[in-house]
Amino acid sequence: MRSDDLLAAVFPAQVACPDNAAPGDIQVPDHPLVFETMRDCLTEAMDVEGCKELLAGISDGSIEIFGRDTVQPSAFSHQILNAAPYAFLDDAPLEERRARAVSLRRALPEDSRDLSALDPAAIERESANAWPRMRDADELHDALLVLGLLPESTALAGTVADGMGAVRQWFESLVEAGRAYQLETATGAYWAAAERLSLLRPIYPDAIIDPAPPAHLLDGNGNREENIYSVLLGWVECSGPLTTGEVAKSLGIPLDDVQYAFARLENEGVVLRGNFRTDVEGEEYCDRRILARIHRSTIDTLRREVEPVPPATFMRFLLRWQHMDPAARLHGEGGLLAAIEQLQGFESAAGAIEEEVLRSRVSDYSPVMLDRLCLGGEVAWGRVSLQQTGQQSEAATSKSRPAFSKATPITMVLRDSLDWVLGPTGQDGEGLAGAPKEVVAVLDRRGASFLSDIVSATQRLPSDVEEALWTLAASGRVTVDGVEALRQRLGGKARRPRRIGRGGRNGRADQQRRRGYSRWSLLEPIDPVDDRSEPIARQLLDRYGVLFPELLARDALSYRWRDLVRVLRRLEARGEIRGGRFVSGFIGEQFALPEAVELLRKTKNAEPDGLFIALSACDPLNLAGIISPGPRVAAVVRNRLVLRDGLPIASMENGSLVELANVSPEIMERAKIVLSVPVSHAGYQQDQPDLVTV
Repeated sequence: MRSDDLLAAVFPAQVACPDNAAPGDIQVPDHPLVFETMRDCLTEAMDVEGCKELLAGISDGSIEIFGRDTVQPSAFSHQILNAAPYAFLDDAPLEERRARAVSLRRALPEDSRDLSALDPAAIERESANAWPRMRDADELHDALLVLGLLPESTALAGTVADGMGAVRQWFESLVEAGRAYQLETATGAYWAAAERLSLLRPIYPDAIIDPAPPAHLLDGNGNREENIYSVLLGWVECSGPLTTGEVAKSLGIPLDDVQYAFARLENEGVVLRGNFRTDVEGEEYCDRRILARIHRSTIDTLRREVEPVPPATFMRFLLRWQHMDPAARLHGEGGLLAAIEQLQGFESAAGAIEEEVLRSRVSDYSPVMLDRLCLGGEVAWGRVSLQQTGQQSEAATSKSRPAFSKATPITMVLRDSLDWVLGPTGQDGEGLAGAPKEVVAVLDRRGASFLSDIVSATQRLPSDVEEALWTLAASGRVTVDGVEALRQRLGGKARRPRRIGRGGRNGRADQQRRRGYSRWSLLEPIDPVDDRSEPIARQLLDRYGVLFPELLARDALSYRWRDLVRVLRRLEARGEIRGGRFVSGFIGEQFALPEAVELLRKTKNAEPDGLFIALSACDPLNLAGIISPGPRVAAVVRNRLVLRDGLPIASMENGSLVELANVSPEIMERAKIVLSVPVSHAGYQQDQPDLVTV
């Protein structure tokens, strides 16, 4: 189909043949580039055939259309509202397009429970801003028209607070001019504009109006429910949070009528119901527009309370937050579990994750502690990044590198978190061949199995099965429920064979077999989580305390920032986290846990102690070149770097010293000493108390 035919099928009224073209009709040039562009737009991006079927269904009645009024624009309208001017085929100017007047950014969440605790000062300030100003008789008349009804006590109290005591004189001048009247009821005195008497008479049929108005001012709509709705609509547009009891008492309207009117306002999206003031009991109602102002003012107040810190101070904070600072080390098996929970999802080299990453955070670390957590079913290990990028098959069949080595990136993760750390993954044998494919089939059919069970099921040599398992582990497909097998693999030590005995098969006495340490199983979630953005956002906040895009540079658990920021904004609106500018030198939005903000403030106020801290380049806190200026340090086993007061001083890369900062020779010499100390001797040095290696 030609491009002009496609246009004619969708916009028949705007496309005409060149012979009888009218002024303003669109003529499509007969050019290959134009043809290709129109085809891509109308068939790939737009789906003309589907559009024609939809229009035909609407025309013949098989598809019915229902109109619904919504508080916020529907997701289906976003592309139209965001469309550029050239997306429209008419000649209407930009300022006439109603789409430009519609805001897509939701000022408030759908549910008031997603709001954070509102600042009382912000409520008072924005409520005062919404109340109509009355500085002369004309402005008083305008206020009476908007509010519909104004209690005399409220008018006098408000003017006293504003320092304007002439409001009664203004009202009396309006009465003399026939523009305002006073209503006396059993509940009190009220002021009303002459234009609103017909609205108020059905609400207050027994009210005494002074002076007596002309009869034509009392003629009008006699629907009492509609009139109460109109009066309350004017009040909520000029007030902050209100309770039904407050409104009923203030306006002298029965409580049942007020509740009915507020329910209608809520149903139409005018007000939002919730608990907004801490000193008020019961449910309150507030105009969405005013509530959005209060909410934004509350957030702005919280953000102004935080002053950004330099990157070096933030790095000092991270050392304490992740328990790398000697004063913040963890202890015992519980401390190890807490460290794993904070670091889960971050992949470090297999040869460094236990001896350098975990040991640096737990002062009394012992391999037995990790064994107990893994064999007890609390912790698992594996490679998760390939599962998220869909590169398992390529890694499982690659012959360019060893199946599993010290450089293979893995992570320790709580088994309870596997569902969202791994996400929706498939563990079939697609892309596999030979022993790896057979092993996956056995584990998929039988579940967790010992090495000897897998050998028996596949009828392959134990060495082939074991190598296939490690190939699958390197591709993120399988894991083993213990750590001893991983240590043996990385240490390169052959496991001792076990003799069957003198009475073995065929009478051979020295027949031997391998002994499995624990069971192998597929690394897969039990109940996959489709939307992983919120748990990942919470995990990253737990890992770094303060979160902004640059911190995701090395994290295997990183998610698209545009998806994370939606979750983070929602959490900020609920009051669970704080937003603002916490670290200077980085653009964009930043978010932090409340407890992280407090620790960041304490770190800023504390004087640097000049402590030297060395850490592995595979550690999550290797942020040289990311948080701090200068080159990055490659995350390779045996590479290390040393920090002093949060600044990278030097690094050891491939056995060579690399200076990362311009410091005095004495400081650089001390940095060399720290880098030369083995990790197994972590702790304070007896002769150099300001040197620490981890």
